[in-house]
Amino acid sequence: MTFDELLRSSGLTRPRTIVPESEKPWRKAVYVLAGHLHAAAGVWDITTILGSCVAVCIWDPVAGVGGMNHYMLPWDAGSTSGGLRYAAYAIPRLIEELLSLGGNRGRFNAEIFGGACVLRHVQHGECDLGARNIEAARRLLEAARIPIVHEDVGGQHGRRLTFSTDDGSCKLRII
Repeated sequence: MTFDELLRSSGLTRPRTIVPESEKPWRKAVYVLAGHLHAAAGVWDITTILGSCVAVCIWDPVAGVGGMNHYMLPWDAGSTSGGLRYAAYAIPRLIEELLSLGGNRGRFNAEIFGGACVLRHVQHGECDLGARNIEAARRLLEAARIPIVHEDVGGQHGRRLTFSTDDGSCKLRII
């Protein structure tokens, strides 16, 4: 009996196939700076590096669209710029971009990364900025009714993150 026959007989489905990176020459790649975002349909690897900043990755598995933002501050202190360096603008804008690419809010799922306390002189005290950035992501995603399926937040080290829009996978390296 083959593996597929065994799965069918048990009522299970085949797990998604993970293709090694070396076999993915067709992939497009982009680096997202702080205060920016990238949303795309198709096969993209979106990379960023985070300290106290937070990146939110949102993916629609049916439409095959996904994106990442990278914001530095939770709430705008009254400026009218609406800059993407603030969670209050970056998260709604990412959602809008994904909807414009054919995504469906009811199928979105989110992952949150970052919010570390990387400055040594405040590591033993209260590390407010990273924690506030994390809380902003949680609150805004809850208000948008988008479930958070995974998070890797806080701590004292930065992170290098790569999000793949085709399968919603994230690769994380502590730096």
